[in-house]
Amino acid sequence: MDIDPRNIRNFCIIAHIDHGKSTLADRLMLRLGAISQREFHDQMLDDMDLERERGITIKSSAVTVQAEADGEAYMFNLIDTPGHVDFHYEVSRALQACDGAILVVDASQGVEAQTVANAYLAVEAGLEIVPVINKVDLPTARPDDVAMQIEHLLGEPAEDAIHCSAKSGKGVDALIDAIVRRLPGPRGDGSAPARALIFDSIYNDYRGVVVYVRVVDGELAVGDRIRMMGKGGVFQVTELGKHTPKPTAVRHLRAGEVGYVVAAIRSLSDVHIGDTITRDAARAERPLPGYREPQHMVYSDFYCGPDTQYPELREALERLQLNDAALTFAPTSGEALGFGFRCGFLGLLHMEIVQERLERESGVDVVQTAPTVPYQVLRTDGDLIEVDSAGDLPDAAHIAEIREPIADVNLIIPADCIGTIMQLALDRRAVYRKTEYLSADRVILSFDFPLAEVIYDFYDKLKSATRGYGTMDYEVSGFRTNDLVKLDILINGQRVEPLSVIVHRSKAEARGRKLIQKLRREISRHMFEIPIQAAIGSRVLARETIKAMRKNVTAKCYGGDITRKRKLLEKQKAGKKRMKMVGNVEIPQKAFMAVLELGDE
Repeated sequence: MDIDPRNIRNFCIIAHIDHGKSTLADRLMLRLGAISQREFHDQMLDDMDLERERGITIKSSAVTVQAEADGEAYMFNLIDTPGHVDFHYEVSRALQACDGAILVVDASQGVEAQTVANAYLAVEAGLEIVPVINKVDLPTARPDDVAMQIEHLLGEPAEDAIHCSAKSGKGVDALIDAIVRRLPGPRGDGSAPARALIFDSIYNDYRGVVVYVRVVDGELAVGDRIRMMGKGGVFQVTELGKHTPKPTAVRHLRAGEVGYVVAAIRSLSDVHIGDTITRDAARAERPLPGYREPQHMVYSDFYCGPDTQYPELREALERLQLNDAALTFAPTSGEALGFGFRCGFLGLLHMEIVQERLERESGVDVVQTAPTVPYQVLRTDGDLIEVDSAGDLPDAAHIAEIREPIADVNLIIPADCIGTIMQLALDRRAVYRKTEYLSADRVILSFDFPLAEVIYDFYDKLKSATRGYGTMDYEVSGFRTNDLVKLDILINGQRVEPLSVIVHRSKAEARGRKLIQKLRREISRHMFEIPIQAAIGSRVLARETIKAMRKNVTAKCYGGDITRKRKLLEKQKAGKKRMKMVGNVEIPQKAFMAVLELGDE
């Protein structure tokens, strides 16, 4: 059935984590007739086992539903997006494929940090926003207060917010009516040369790379020869389709529609998220704007575990990168762990998800080093370089200054926790900017934080200090010079680069002491004594010693001359000394992660 382009609605659902996006998406599909009551279950669009286990959305999911409203046929293209700050980039990509957004706010929790961040993303993308107050049937719901918070945030009249419950279905009809009346149809020229924006892709062993697109101008048809305007590859379309939510093949994708393209694309390098597809015979003049490159907040090295070969790890990363455009990796090597990859992530949760997906989806075994943030180093010769690992720092004699990344952090907390959070922030070298009241009992505190102080354990400490009500959003705003030094860890007299960290000089000794105490507990005893030292350059700040395992070599020497016992002990001592010179200390994976677990104990 052909739909009038004016009756197409492309929209996404955005919200803070746990405010009910996925449940609302499920309820909309049920009400619009895309699924039956028998097929209906929670988190229908969350395909990954990881998403179901954790109860969070990791990947955006697009679904197309055709339904009747106001006596006319409409096509609804809905994208469910993640809510966690680490998947901010996934949300920004989804917004580019839409003309409107549904902003969901929990009626009992109110406006939270990612609500603000996602609302501003939608405004920057020029989208029309429909605010929805969800979970109004909860006994703790405060829909009128939350509506006033939304008015304060967006300037939208409080009475325009739709009150609904995704769990029971209350208010969903009013939401569908608002989508039809308040969200605009797609902008684009159906008669112009075809242009389609790639907003996602996956790899299929039988069909090759499956590309998800939003057609902006013109149309694509089965049999067309298409060209990737950025990469330059030419392919023939073998299948077009939409998720309804089951994959459904179609003959055409017209201007304003969202769907998938299969074109026997075998090489992972031929597809780039944000590229523009056009027809090879009638090419468009200019590609679509695409996306900004993601800004990586965290770097970590992934090495092959005992059951994995280097080519297997590379192939697994390439396949995952196709589905996760925010992941980057480059080859690296280290004496302790051999050959591996330096990987860039958007945050710690993103890093954790990537490691789990590699192990589950590709069956590879990964050894991971402690994460670090990127730093800028001004050399004495005037060159400015960026390093993402303490091991890459030049010699101290060649460093003029080190600049650390600064994050613009917004914390939304209960008003009675201001004093505690101020102290927590100042302990982590934050610079206070402003306080803004959302309501009588909720405030937004703004700080400039060193990014390294945010990513490790600050979020856990924030949750503890605010009884679980505090939320955080951050964005890197630039780099600032500070008194930073490289803290080296020496095990058995040898520097272990994966354990080195860049820290503020005032915290170096305390950090080093905690780290080596942790390592002493994690590294098992050997046949020889192992010294563990924390040092800046040649200056040792702290030392711990792992005692050698002792064997009583004189146990069988009953009585007799004492010199015989002494001779045996001296022989054992000489053997241990020789072993210490040639023996390697085995360092477990948990020791590399000890850098992470060094909160305020």
